[in-house]
Amino acid sequence: MRMIRSIYESNADYVATTHHLLYYRNTMVAQADFASRFRERLRELLTDSGRSQSDFAAEAGIDRSTLSQLLSAGDRRLPRAETLAAIAEASGASVDWLLGLTDGGPSRADIVHEEFALNLDELSSLDETWIDWHEQSAGSKIRTLPASLPDLVKTEAVIRHEVQRYATVRPEQRIETSTAPLELARAPGSDLECCNSIQAIEGFARGWDVWASLEHRHRVAQLDRMIELCEELYPTFRWFLYDSRQRYTSAVTIFGLERAVLYLGQMYMVLNNRRHVMTFVKHFDDLIRVAVVQPPDMPRLLRKLRSEIT
Repeated sequence: MRMIRSIYESNADYVATTHHLLYYRNTMVAQADFASRFRERLRELLTDSGRSQSDFAAEAGIDRSTLSQLLSAGDRRLPRAETLAAIAEASGASVDWLLGLTDGGPSRADIVHEEFALNLDELSSLDETWIDWHEQSAGSKIRTLPASLPDLVKTEAVIRHEVQRYATVRPEQRIETSTAPLELARAPGSDLECCNSIQAIEGFARGWDVWASLEHRHRVAQLDRMIELCEELYPTFRWFLYDSRQRYTSAVTIFGLERAVLYLGQMYMVLNNRRHVMTFVKHFDDLIRVAVVQPPDMPRLLRKLRSEIT
């Protein structure tokens, strides 16, 4: 309860600040337009939830009459900060999205834990969401700083090696998830950029660290797969390598300018605020500027590494 109260108060403070900024900022969008956007998105949440207005209001801890007023086309006022925070908490929607400040969907900028798969024949909800994010980003640039190798170039043997000890995901789930970025890369108008450290690629080829137990033949097959896809997909897929002795970064995927997803082991932190997303875009672009290997040179580097281990 203390944690819930803390989150609620933080949201209320954030909403109050947002109202303050909206009131004073120089913008061509009138307050009535913000109220209209909020009303549309509130209706969307109510419809998607499948709940009655009474049930929705009860879960949010607001009066049924208050909810009716907020949904009324004749009401041009924005809700009070406390009411907006309560709706955000109850629905799982972000305040930015409710106010129409972001268009990336109602997902909150929270940590989403990977769930235990009760039905091992189905994708987890997180895997399905990951696929949806790629599909929704078709036509936008997707930037990726992977935790290991880019998903779209991985062989099944490498995926199985990576997840074989995971308690919350089956290899088949991750294999299916990895097909989404590859299908996107092969679609017309796609634009994908990826950054790895050159040390990570060299370490894989030479079987260092976590790759020590991966059979030599699987590492060779993976290098062949990467060479093949680098040549097939360029320039749609552009793979840069930076020097980790000069730069440090955590794993993140940036979907257009709408969403940044930080990879934290078996958890994801999703950021939908445009300002936050742009911070990661600039960080990614900085890595590209200092890259020691450019996309056209990737096949040559991979062939060199392959020749060294065969």
